[in-house]
Amino acid sequence: MNSATPSHLGAFLKARRAQLAPGDCGLPATDSARRVAGLRREEVAQLAAISVDYYTRLEQGRVRASASVLATLARALRLDEDQERYLYELAGRGDDRPRRRRAPQRVRPAMRRLLDQLTQTPALVLGKRLDVLDWNPAAVALYVDFSTLARRNYVHLLFTHPVCRELHRNWRHDAREAVAALRMEADPDDPELARLVGELSVQDTDFRAWWAEHHVSNAGYGTKHYRHHLVGDLTLDCDTWASPDGSGQRLMVLTAEAGSPSQDALRILTSWSASGNESALPGREGRQG
Repeated sequence: MNSATPSHLGAFLKARRAQLAPGDCGLPATDSARRVAGLRREEVAQLAAISVDYYTRLEQGRVRASASVLATLARALRLDEDQERYLYELAGRGDDRPRRRRAPQRVRPAMRRLLDQLTQTPALVLGKRLDVLDWNPAAVALYVDFSTLARRNYVHLLFTHPVCRELHRNWRHDAREAVAALRMEADPDDPELARLVGELSVQDTDFRAWWAEHHVSNAGYGTKHYRHHLVGDLTLDCDTWASPDGSGQRLMVLTAEAGSPSQDALRILTSWSASGNESALPGREGRQG
């Protein structure tokens, strides 16, 4: 999307109330059949202490929400911190700072030094829009040679690159979570984001459907299940650490449990990367996207 509009806010409100049951919000259960999934508009209005007519107009994009109404809606809809921040951004009230020209993303020197020191495990530096800003040799051995890619974006790779897509044993779960993370970072005035979302929406029906769900997530850890063409199955813990400087850069590191087959598999991959033979890994030639 190119800019936040009342219709975007309305779509999010509808999607969120559909995910809640009356009991989730302290409302009494009713015996009557419900014609809609989740909460009714009347119930949301009651919880937010606003009129049904006003809430209906909010969902229909006919009025602009005030900051005080957004606060009550966040409580009524049981939004977590990430969802609440997203709600305010959609309403155009995320902050009042003046528009600044975007500078090109550059890896912080400290992040670069961390990558250099992580020799036994794959690691990436992710920037805005989940762009892949930098990587270590072990990440090349696990994923692809990022230096050969015309577009280095983690979500784009998941949906368009055959090697990365086949690598993920639980691709639908991982890809959906990546879309939710991209949603969390959505800046309605970012032309690069609009270009990325537009391209993926045209190319992939799953992306288009998941983007429309308005699910947001900012999870900093999880477990990834891979099936690598050289070393077979790997189960890796994925952890991300945010840079403290507000740049939005994050270090993503993949590690294996000590003594596990996955650790042995990582040793094989890192031995290739240490010898400088990542490009010789089977399946790499001619498969860049």
